[in-house]
Formats: sequence, C-alpha cells, structure tokens
Amino acid sequence: MSKHIVAALQIGSDLIEGKAKTLEKIMSYEQAIIDSKAELVVMPEALLGGYPKGEIFGAYLGYRLPEGRADFAAYYENAIDVPGPECEELAALSARTGASLVVGCIEKTPHALYCSALFFDPESGLAAKHRKLLPTASERLVWGMGDGSTLPVVQTKAGKVGACICWENHMPLLRSYMYAKGVEVYCAPTVDCRDQWQHSMKHIAHEGRCFVVTAVQYLPSPEALGKTVPHWKDDEELMRGGSVIVDPMGQVLAGPLYHKEGLVSAEIDLEDIVKAKYDMDVSGHYARPDVFSLHVDTRPKKTVVETVVTEVISK
Repeated sequence: MSKHIVAALQIGSDLIEGKAKTLEKIMSYEQAIIDSKAELVVMPEALLGGYPKGEIFGAYLGYRLPEGRADFAAYYENAIDVPGPECEELAALSARTGASLVVGCIEKTPHALYCSALFFDPESGLAAKHRKLLPTASERLVWGMGDGSTLPVVQTKAGKVGACICWENHMPLLRSYMYAKGVEVYCAPTVDCRDQWQHSMKHIAHEGRCFVVTAVQYLPSPEALGKTVPHWKDDEELMRGGSVIVDPMGQVLAGPLYHKEGLVSAEIDLEDIVKAKYDMDVSGHYARPDVFSLHVDTRPKKTVVETVVTEVISK
C-alpha cells in the first residue's frame, strides 16, 4: 500500500509551567491524531524542554553573570531524560494512536544539553534519536553538538523517515546524506517561522524527490504570555507557525498554518517519489560520483576512551 496520511502538529512549549504542561498539551491532541488517521506525526523543534527565544543566559563576551548560571540551571532542569518518563508517555501515545511520532526535545545528559528529535514507533516505542549537529549562532551557548552516530532513517508505516532540525536543513551535505539513505518522508522540526522557510521546504522536497513535513512551534506574544522578551514587540507573536507538507515535486499539499495551534495533515502516495525520480535523483542517475563524493563518519565521538590492558603472567 503506497498511500498514507502524515501530519504536523503545530503547538508551542509552555514557557511558564514547563515540560509537564507541554506534555499535557501534546496529549490533548490524541483524539485529533486518531481522527486524522495519520500514520506519522511530526512535532516542532525543542517542544519538550522549550526554545529559550530572547534569553541571553547572562552571557557577554569575556564574562558570564551569576544570574545567567541560575537561568541555565532552570533550563537544564526543564530538559528531559532520554529515555525517561516523558519518553514513556510519548511511546504510549504512539501505541494508542497507531502513529509513528517525531518529537523535538531538549535532551538532558550529565555533560550537555542537546536539541534532539526522538522517533517513536507504535509497537517498539522509542526507536531512535537525532541530535542537532550544529546549534545555530547563540544556541551554542546552551546546546552541545551532536555527532554522526545519530543520523537515523527509520522505517515506519508511512515510509522511510529521517529528520533534520531547523537550520540543519541549510547544510547541503547533511541533506545529501539523508537523500542517499533513501528518506521518503523528510521531517523538519523547527522554530523558524520566516517566509524563507517555506521556500527551503519546497526546495528540499523538489531537490530530494521526497515528501517534506515541517512542524513549527506556535507561541503567542510576550504580552499574552505575561513575560518580557528583550528587543521584541510586546504584541508580536514570538513564533507564528508555518507548518506545511510538500510533495516530491515541491508542491504544497497542506498548510502552511499560521497564527494558531493545530494539526496539519495530508495524504501522500509513495509512488509519487518514483515518478519524481524519473528525471532527477541526486543520489542516483543525476549524481556524478566520478567527480563528487561524500564521506560521512557515523562513529560516536567520545572525549574519554578507556583502554583496558589485561596483564598476562607467564609461568
């Protein structure tokens, strides 16, 4: 069966009450997911844990303020363990709805926070994760960098699914790797709500000859949230959304959704990928491996590698 329904869930983190309330918000869409008959639901970047838009964490070039350390400690506390209780709740949601989930989160480890995308399967639960390779600009202050060991393409009922987070989608070599791994539904969790993002999503679908599902956070204005964001208008939405689903020829199937939360869904036909690759396959007949090649290192990178020497005693 080549036809499937995929969806993007456009919601925002609860910046006031944190991850528990955000998880409640995700769960509140259970019936909507069931009603949509979606086999895959993509959720935005940093949804669980939050995207700290406008925060500076007390950092100035050459020094950091004590209050910034306190802000980071609070942000760290609001991140999630992977695996952990939030993952168990999301796995249960996947099982109840029958939909595979791709969920953006802030992943907590003893050594760093990571902006990650988690993959959930209705039968096996937490199936894989991807850590953002390169946090953008000042995101590097609070997020660590992922490595090549978390670049999965996961088989789901809706097809082969991979994820690139926010501005990773502007990394041509990463996109090339995803295409080469045979991604059929390319997921793009993000907080980027600019007009340019829509152009990028259409281009990636057309370039990779794949379906693209991007889920964007929606957050109301600072005024509505009862908070202040430096250098931001009090009555301007922090994130306006823009979740959209695009086909392998770059045509929009559903969305973009702006200025509110909601579930965006569309029927896709995986046979359209074959039709689209008739005249262009950038990993196949439209490639020039005699001129260009890409080396990808998928080994985990560890700061400390312990070598155990076993002493041999001669008799």
